[in-house]
Amino acid sequence: MRRTESSHKRIVQWQTPLRILLLVAILVSCKEKPTDGVETQAKPNVLFIAVDDLNDWVGCLQGHPQVQTPNIDRLAASGTLFTNAHAQSPICNPSRTSVLTGLRPSTTGIYGLSPWIREVPDLQEVVTLPQYFSQHGYETFSAGKLYHGGYGRDKSDTEFDSIGPRAGVKTSPPSKLAGETPGGNNPWVDWGSFPLEDSEMQDWEVASWAVEVLKSKPQAPYFLSVGFFLPHVPLYAPLSYFEKYPEETLVLPPMLENDRDDTPRASWYNHWDVPEPRWQWFKEQRQDTAFVRSYLAAISFMDTQVGRVLDALEENGQAENTIIVLWSDHGFHLGEKGISGKNTLWERSTRVPLIFAGKGVSTNQKSAEPVELLDIFPTLNALCGLPEKSNLEGHSLERQLEDPATRRPWPAITTNNQGNHAIRTNDWRYIRYADGSEELYHTEVDPHEWTNLIGNPAYRTMVDSLQQWLPKQDHPPYVGNYQRVLEYKEGRPIWQGKPIRPNDGIPGF
Repeated sequence: MRRTESSHKRIVQWQTPLRILLLVAILVSCKEKPTDGVETQAKPNVLFIAVDDLNDWVGCLQGHPQVQTPNIDRLAASGTLFTNAHAQSPICNPSRTSVLTGLRPSTTGIYGLSPWIREVPDLQEVVTLPQYFSQHGYETFSAGKLYHGGYGRDKSDTEFDSIGPRAGVKTSPPSKLAGETPGGNNPWVDWGSFPLEDSEMQDWEVASWAVEVLKSKPQAPYFLSVGFFLPHVPLYAPLSYFEKYPEETLVLPPMLENDRDDTPRASWYNHWDVPEPRWQWFKEQRQDTAFVRSYLAAISFMDTQVGRVLDALEENGQAENTIIVLWSDHGFHLGEKGISGKNTLWERSTRVPLIFAGKGVSTNQKSAEPVELLDIFPTLNALCGLPEKSNLEGHSLERQLEDPATRRPWPAITTNNQGNHAIRTNDWRYIRYADGSEELYHTEVDPHEWTNLIGNPAYRTMVDSLQQWLPKQDHPPYVGNYQRVLEYKEGRPIWQGKPIRPNDGIPGF
């Protein structure tokens, strides 16, 4: 049975290292664990690391030639790296909802920054990943960003037993570094270095809380989730991380002039209600290099915090009985396809790091099979010996963890708003938009997706074979769920309840 809020919930606020250590020690020692009939000490612990807005700019994925991520790289070398992993949504809330419920956005109807799953009548009773582990004898801890924003952190929520500091940006500048951006002086779209110590950053506090939990050597089994905010905008990092990427030698990602000439109008609609400027603005303001540099610096800072948590696990002597999974909720554009940010169905938005390591996972393996973040839930269930949960829409990766060359019959599917889906196989990407327009890329020979093959009759058979994977269920968005949500009614795009005209809000479109 699920433990009650009144007797077991702990909200642990960050104060000082000494006090946090004492609080963690108290809460760990005082709790009794339910059992499901299996010896709990035999179950492995789970260290569940989530990263916000991290694309494939990780050393082990070779997404950028200069990126420095030694800690994520060593984690990948100690386990299995999935090099063709994809998110179910290119935006935070629906992606994280999908991971933690095991259901697709097209099944839940959650496509935007809201609603929280417990606000949706059909999802109020759904048992999430941490809850499922709690039901089977696990103590659950969480710090930083696991659900979107503050979802799951309220005193009335029963997602986790113990909650640490929230995610975000602790320190803000007195004024924007980059000046005015299109749409106004948005505090969430900023970038740059500050004369800060690492310990003054919010992700440092999140990592520190996790480190103290691990130092307390909680009684097994436990599920410790740690959610890092960077490299989400605003892209702030201490100066030392910018020094890793000298501006005069910085490499920008590959871009093709007029890349959008062969993409349909609906591809713009999918990137409509976003705060990030178009890439043309970055170039005109000579901020393109600064933005890329800030993203890289933020990645390296986050990687250092990942390293602190991994080190603490090694030092507490529980690493051999712990499964580690690291994932990002979606990717991020830095000029590719003429945009910054996410909210697209191309590789840059959908491809993410996914690493399993630890107990029962072979080391130094890479699998190129198309996999989904949906696969995390059933995989952890299998690795930890939990009963199979029948309603999950992902598939366990056990076979790929044993032999990374094992083929999978399923593609990876990403959804961005109702009716817009991408199908990713080993070497193809097919996109179908809500208005019926399409894109097709042969990713094996065109990894940057610069040539849309959809009009070539030679590929009609391939299109037909990929179409069969489009989700059969396409749940409409819930009423009021307008943040980043575009609807189609009578063949017309509707944003915030109003029809969109061809040039509304899109510079140069």
